[in-house]
Amino acid sequence: MKLSIIVPCYNEQENIPLILKSFEKVANYGDIEVIIVNNGSTDNSEQVINENLPLYAFAKSIKVDKNQGYGFGVLSGLKVAQGEYIGWIHADMQVSPKELIKVLDIINNENSEKLFIKGSRKNRGLIDSFITFGMSCFESILFKQKLFDINSQPNIFSRDLLKNLKQAPNDYMLDLFVFKEAINQNYKIIRFPVRFQKRAFGVSSWNKGLFAKYKFIKRTIEFSLELKKV
Repeated sequence: MKLSIIVPCYNEQENIPLILKSFEKVANYGDIEVIIVNNGSTDNSEQVINENLPLYAFAKSIKVDKNQGYGFGVLSGLKVAQGEYIGWIHADMQVSPKELIKVLDIINNENSEKLFIKGSRKNRGLIDSFITFGMSCFESILFKQKLFDINSQPNIFSRDLLKNLKQAPNDYMLDLFVFKEAINQNYKIIRFPVRFQKRAFGVSSWNKGLFAKYKFIKRTIEFSLELKKV
């Protein structure tokens, strides 16, 4: 079974070589396709991608001319993915691509054709863990479904779920949207622990302090209420 992984990159010129190098071990373990998405970067990401991509036969790239959100970058990559299982992981290296070896093992050991596999972050800071716990409780009560650590990486699922993502959001709410859709479609949900670590290089494009966290929480609540109506 081929696994296609989308890596949306916005101004990640320093992390891109590390990402590809880390995926090399995964590619040696199983059949994997890595799609690097230059998600409207304004740094030298395109040059770095072009210089490094020829070194890795398992990888290819696409370019989004103008950044329209994290979700848009992921969805752009999913359109060209060819694997029977598809998904994405962040480019910040806070969850190592090597964690996908666990995903390949899960896929090989499961008989179900409807799988949704998602990491569960360990070793996080107190504030972030508290926020995650609070939001998890809110989502689970609102939807009457177990929705914990919604934004954890990676997100992997059977290709058939793509049929239900036509109304997917273009921002970070994509993680919640797809997670909930998998539950609604009776996919087998498998969570596995992943080690959460510091960003390798650069700074987050959104997580820049408490006000940024507040805006993210506000957006999540608003989107959740809209999703509940639907």
